[in-house]
Amino acid sequence: MAQLLDDLSGFEFEDLMEDVFRNLGYQNVRQASKTADEGRDIIMEEHVDGQTRAVVVECKHTTRVGRPVIQKLHSAVSTFDYDGPRRGIVVTTGTFTNPATEYAADLQRGGDDGSIELLDGTDLREIGEEIGLDLYNGRIEVICEETLRPTHPTGPRDKPALEAFREIDNLDPQQIGDTHCEAVFKPTLEVSAAVDATFETSVGVIHDIDTTADISIAGDRGRPTTLSSSVDRLVRNNRAQAVDMDAEAFEQRFDRVDVEHFDRTETEYKDWVVDELRDRYTNTVHYTGDNNVDYEKICEPKQSDISVQSIDPVYVPKVSIEAQLGEYRYPYECYVAGPSHTTIEDGIRECVQCETSDQGETYTFCENCGSINCESHTKTERVEQEPICTGCAVTERFALKRKYFYDERNREQFRREYEQMAAHEKAMENPPLVAGSAVAVVLVLLFVLMQVGLV
Repeated sequence: MAQLLDDLSGFEFEDLMEDVFRNLGYQNVRQASKTADEGRDIIMEEHVDGQTRAVVVECKHTTRVGRPVIQKLHSAVSTFDYDGPRRGIVVTTGTFTNPATEYAADLQRGGDDGSIELLDGTDLREIGEEIGLDLYNGRIEVICEETLRPTHPTGPRDKPALEAFREIDNLDPQQIGDTHCEAVFKPTLEVSAAVDATFETSVGVIHDIDTTADISIAGDRGRPTTLSSSVDRLVRNNRAQAVDMDAEAFEQRFDRVDVEHFDRTETEYKDWVVDELRDRYTNTVHYTGDNNVDYEKICEPKQSDISVQSIDPVYVPKVSIEAQLGEYRYPYECYVAGPSHTTIEDGIRECVQCETSDQGETYTFCENCGSINCESHTKTERVEQEPICTGCAVTERFALKRKYFYDERNREQFRREYEQMAAHEKAMENPPLVAGSAVAVVLVLLFVLMQVGLV
């Protein structure tokens, strides 16, 4: 067992064990100062029967651990400043000597509040299998068995697209028919970390950071990135309602299902978060020295100032929906969490003529060709008095005004009707022209009357 982790330094082994205990469900897991550990490498908490208990951990990256190490930790646990019960754990990549094992057993039998649990290399191997620990390189793999719900709990798989279609004027939902739906489960991680850093000079503390930071990460291919604000809210608001990641069951509902893998190990994601937070909380501080001279200092948190409290992986379904109406295909893509979703691509509320996608625009369906159009590209068919788009309409000017028709047959029908109309009826095919002509006649009449002195 020891040989499997030989490439790790003592500090790297402590970093690894911090991740291990966090994955096992311990809370507020953090490392003690590396410069003065006082027998305490890791400090954390556990909840037992409704009571919180402190746990102090000593990490030994060595082949054999003797009784003195157990005694030292027992003393450290006994003097640990904590208002409540506490116990200790010694974890090693090797084995424990018989005296060490007997001493720990005596503490257990005595019911000592400062009892010590021993975890050797064999125990680590079993833990590794449970949490996805790669013992060969000291990395913890991401194990994710949950996903946000890929479909609406009471609606069809394409409900987000159907909701968009309902906002289109002149479109009967029955005209939509079957849609093609694919789901890609995107790996994400919610990470919570504590940042505790103090910066001092000869004049005292000039800057202090004591906060908790939450970061949501996209865990697919390439360098980790933070999720967009809309997807971040979707994950945080719906994480508690996640369901089991059952790809076979989802394949029964979608035309195609793809589950993307986490591109990195949990350990690598943690390292990225630490670097990200170090950069985020780096500040340039101005202060006045004892000599009344102004100074400037860059205050950058150290790696040891940042403690990752939790890494919670979950899949986020990206659902792609496509419907065909007449000559046109309409894509719609969104991240889904049960009844909630956030849109990535909306090819429905978009004009096929000019690609306008203004949310304040009214879009209308042209039943003649299946297109969806903005107001400027939607007209009224002269014969049927129904909406028609400028893209498919047959046009001709009557009374100097352009008229729109479904096809040649409707245009010919109206042409015959127009020929039978009285003059005033023909004129009413262009009301603005009639109104303008009337105004012109009145103005001419007034001019003539003014010339002859009657006005």
